[in-house]
Amino acid sequence: MSPALLADLVLIAHLGFIVLVIFGGLLAFRWRGAILLHLPALIWGAWIELTGGVCPLTPIENDLRRAAGGAGYEESFIEHYIVPIVYPAGLTPGIQIGLGVALIVTNLALYAGVVRHWARRRARERRRIV
Repeated sequence: MSPALLADLVLIAHLGFIVLVIFGGLLAFRWRGAILLHLPALIWGAWIELTGGVCPLTPIENDLRRAAGGAGYEESFIEHYIVPIVYPAGLTPGIQIGLGVALIVTNLALYAGVVRHWARRRARERRRIV
């Protein structure tokens, strides 16, 4: 498999992971086991955002792109691919921390809804049994 194709696959996996971090809590409405997948991803994603860290997938993709004869990029995945779409002026540390806080607050609200959903479903099931 060529390094360029591998770099594209890492890019797709990276994007999929970000989607899981942002929206993975929604899976818990249908499948309780999703929490076991989503919470570690959420913690990692929030930690990367709050600390200004770089996900390990970014240097892997860069190395593969360089091995394919292309140029890697110096900034993080989010700064390179997402920020130009969402924040054309650039990502500042304050915005990055804000994204991390928003991620945590949004998911706390989402999981509160999931818990209410489970409680209502359990109450309906109990009424059916009685």
